[in-house]
Amino acid sequence: MPKPAARLLQGNEAIALGALAAGCNFFAGYPITPASEITEFMSRELPARGHPFIQMEDEIASLGACLGASLAGRKAMTATSGPGFSLMQENLGYGCIAEIPVVIVNVMRAGPSTGMPTNVAQGDVQQARWGTHGDHPAIVLCPATVAECFELAVTAFNHAERFRTPVILLADEMVAHMREKVTLPPPERVEVITRRRPLEPPDWYIPYKTNGSQIPRLADLGQGYRYHVTGLVHDLRGFPTRRPDEAGAFYERLFKKISRHFTDLELVKGFGLEDAEYLIIAYGCTARAAQAAVRLGRERGLKIGLLQLLSLWPFPRRPVEQALTGKRLCLVPELNMGQLSREVKRVNDGRTHVYRHSKLDGTMITPAELLRRIKELS
Repeated sequence: MPKPAARLLQGNEAIALGALAAGCNFFAGYPITPASEITEFMSRELPARGHPFIQMEDEIASLGACLGASLAGRKAMTATSGPGFSLMQENLGYGCIAEIPVVIVNVMRAGPSTGMPTNVAQGDVQQARWGTHGDHPAIVLCPATVAECFELAVTAFNHAERFRTPVILLADEMVAHMREKVTLPPPERVEVITRRRPLEPPDWYIPYKTNGSQIPRLADLGQGYRYHVTGLVHDLRGFPTRRPDEAGAFYERLFKKISRHFTDLELVKGFGLEDAEYLIIAYGCTARAAQAAVRLGRERGLKIGLLQLLSLWPFPRRPVEQALTGKRLCLVPELNMGQLSREVKRVNDGRTHVYRHSKLDGTMITPAELLRRIKELS
């Protein structure tokens, strides 16, 4: 078989292509910089494949439409940036409590409010975890390359289907707009997970009853199974409940279906960790600068290693703890005031000294900055 040819792709294009490869067949969105290319791409590709694309009146309606489409059996995605992501938080919570699979792409830009629409930032990391109110688990993925934009878009859909939950793909403006040559895998080599249909006859169907996986096997609305969906805490049949035994069990199951699979959700890459004395923990575009810093530092005799986080939430505690052990110091560069360095410091537990390196002027952190900072701290 001939090898697929490399293609020059933008990060946003790769996200859209990854979504299509994963089986995305519904998109509702509202244009917003720097995520508009995803909406534009899907507006062409989905109708050409016989699937719905809808430009909604705002981001609130966009996610609402995706949740409804998902309940009806579609693999749904929307894409936005900071201000639109803020508007989506109520419907995000609805998707969490009703356990509706959907993928939300947030291409980060500087904020708060309108901020700097076309400048790079990483200020939505904690919002992606805690933006919607109440206790709930969250799955958040973050690419650093165009190839990872494609790969993590597929992973986001697979996680959404497997765990029946909204999944957030968090890309920064630099990664979303950069162009790189990428060789995409042929369709038959893309692993795709699709939700399973319930096996019970319609009269016996209990929508939120689960087996040992703690994950309900919801039927598609309109396929012969009648059930109730609500944003309230609900019982096994989907109806609201205030009974302490049912409410407590519901919340425990909501978290267990994620926590039991932490190993599968902790996605990281390591560079030069085997003999590293100095550690950088980074994600998104800062991981690219960090990788260059590792290479340049080693050329100058500094044993630097990088742990790149592809999953931000659930926080990949075990690989971070392992990487921190035995290092002279750890530097966490971020285009924010240290939103993820707090998590690194939380799990450090005396393993080493952890420092943050923040930048908020709308420009990239450079390899030279990271090397200079490590030298200052060592």
